[in-house]
Formats: sequence, structure tokens, C-alpha cells
Amino acid sequence: MDQEGWDDRVTAAWASFDDYPEERAPEFRALIDALVAELPDGSPLRPFEQACAWDSTGHSDKAAPLYREALARGLSEDSGYKGRRAKIQLASSLRNIGQAEEGVKLLTPELDAPSDELDDAVRACLALCLSSLGRDREGLSLVLGALAPHLPRYQRSMANYARALVDPEG
Repeated sequence: MDQEGWDDRVTAAWASFDDYPEERAPEFRALIDALVAELPDGSPLRPFEQACAWDSTGHSDKAAPLYREALARGLSEDSGYKGRRAKIQLASSLRNIGQAEEGVKLLTPELDAPSDELDDAVRACLALCLSSLGRDREGLSLVLGALAPHLPRYQRSMANYARALVDPEG
């Protein structure tokens, strides 16, 4: 199998996602299913892409076990980036199905992971999980901390305010 060609076709399928309104969601999932059927048995990309398709079409309950399977099959070892995406998306799905505490446990270690473009997504999703648990100050602290570096001014003060929300002494 030509992995690069396959990756291009998956990227094209996801680029067409907005062409599938809610009533055509099964067609989109079938498109993804056909693409992942080309992958070798045991590939962590199979359950990952299927989880993304279920998740994106409003079925967190069906996505969560597939994200877990992808991670268990070694998605993070195959692709650290996709592994991190799977953790973010799994945490979001868990929150959606009433398991926000598990989402917090999954994402908290990601705060100390090597930095990449997903850092803000980790913080945003973790903030939502915390908020679902009534821990709004912690969630707001994460969001402000993620936002601060993007501000044209007030970066230092916003970062300090973010820390003060969870550590008034610090």
C-alpha cells in the first residue's frame, strides 16, 4: 500500500466533511471505513480514523472505545502527533458521555508533554473537562494561560492572573 497516497486520500476525505450534512453522516463514515479497510490488520490508524468519523458526526459514545483501541494498538508510538490528537479527542468524548474525570486524568500528563501545536487544544479540552466537574477556576486558569502568549499586549499580566486563579499565594 502506498502510505503517502493513502494519507492524501484521507486528507481529501476530511476536507470534504462539510459536504456531508447530518442526514448524510452515514455516507461519510462509510467513506472513512472504506479507506481504513485498506490498512493492514492491527493498524492503529484504523480505529483512530473511525473514531474521528464517529466523533465528528456526533457519536462520542461510539468514538471513545475506538480511540482507546487506537492508543492501545500503539498509535502514539506510530505517530506522536496523532496519539496526542487521540488523547485530546478521547477526553472530549469522555466529557460528552459524562466521564469528565477520566478526561482530566488522560490530559493532565499532556500538560508536561513536549510542546507542539496541540498544546492549546490540550488546555482547552482539559478546561472543559474541569468545568464539567465544577472546577471552573482551574479551567479558566488553563484557558487564560493558553491565550496569554497570543495576545499582542498584556501577556505577562494575563499569565499572572491565570496562575493566581489556582494559586493565590504564588
